[in-house]
Amino acid sequence: MKRRVVVTGLGVISPAGNDVNTFWKNLCDGVSCADKIARFDASRLTTQIACEVKGFDPTLYMDKKSARRMDGFTQYAMAASVQAMKDSGLDITKEDATRMGVIIGSGIGGLTTLMDQTYTLIEKGPSRISPFFIAMMISNMAAGMVSIQLGLKGPSACVVTACASGNNSLGTSYRHIQYGDADVMVAGGSECTIVELAMAGFCSAQAMSCRNDDPKHASRPFDKDRDGFVMGEGSGIVVLEELEHAKARGAKIYAEMVGYGMSSDSFHMTAPPADGEGGARAMENCIKDAGAKPEDVDYVNAHGTSTPLGDAGETAAIKRVFKEHAYKLSVSGTKSMIGHMLGAAGGAEFITTVLSVKNDLITPTINLVNPDPACDLDYVPNKAKQKTVNLAISNSFGFGGHNATVAVKKYVG
Repeated sequence: MKRRVVVTGLGVISPAGNDVNTFWKNLCDGVSCADKIARFDASRLTTQIACEVKGFDPTLYMDKKSARRMDGFTQYAMAASVQAMKDSGLDITKEDATRMGVIIGSGIGGLTTLMDQTYTLIEKGPSRISPFFIAMMISNMAAGMVSIQLGLKGPSACVVTACASGNNSLGTSYRHIQYGDADVMVAGGSECTIVELAMAGFCSAQAMSCRNDDPKHASRPFDKDRDGFVMGEGSGIVVLEELEHAKARGAKIYAEMVGYGMSSDSFHMTAPPADGEGGARAMENCIKDAGAKPEDVDYVNAHGTSTPLGDAGETAAIKRVFKEHAYKLSVSGTKSMIGHMLGAAGGAEFITTVLSVKNDLITPTINLVNPDPACDLDYVPNKAKQKTVNLAISNSFGFGGHNATVAVKKYVG
């Protein structure tokens, strides 16, 4: 029999705030975090806006020496993991560390480090490359460093499936607990890619919004005037725990994780199929895994990137799965406020979904002013919505056709 899995801790570093309370409040208030890029001179780029993490101090979570040996994506993951573990109330000294693991995904990993060390190689030669270069850059290092700092000795891995990395990390962690490999998993995603190289690459792919003169309204999922996504960054991490283990220590329980579904579009390197067939199968697999029916779902936290093809394809996928119930659902796009956090998106949006279930409050899709006729569902436009949410799913779809959906419901003891 599969064991039940609950969410007992939350942690986040994001454009909307560097703690869960600030993050949630800003999302509920519909705050746009997009602005002109401040981290570097973006004047050469066609897109000069992003949703940057601001006011982050890594030394609140680690010593300065350790911070210098970590890329930004690892720093973000470490901070969010420390928050989540503290929030969970777990005392590792009283636990069996071999039953506690870490899976943190990243779509790209240490791109900042790669770019910096490339400049060093060109300008100063190979002898000046940092001995920590490779260790700082590789995508698994967030999970590795969190495991080291927190002393977790159970399953440890990194899932890399582009923008589905966060959801796949959550789903894989969920499975480890369900099937008895671990009792506790620290899971989510982390990304730090607001650097000139990444921005230039996405600009060349014509994937990002060029609304440089109006950044606050640039990310507009499901709106007819959307012109691409806005880059985000940060980390969303949760503590997943086997139910009886959580109950035995009197843990607070936010919600129960009940489903995980995957699929492949098998269609195109970057574009989804117009009919949303692949994304639909991920949702169907997730709902089936949850032991539910489509009409049981109250809310979909959409992938909703604000790209013309993506939003229309996801809407088609939702209609394909839910049929007439699609028009009774609430669907919202968190990326309208915090941008697209790539491999970290699933973690941050899972936290949003969990809090929506816990609080019966759905965060809005902001900047939805001129609805696309092809996108005709209830996207909770511009203002948060009070609604009973018993069961919710969260979608993440990545380049390469990777689709991952996770489900959470109200915890019933």
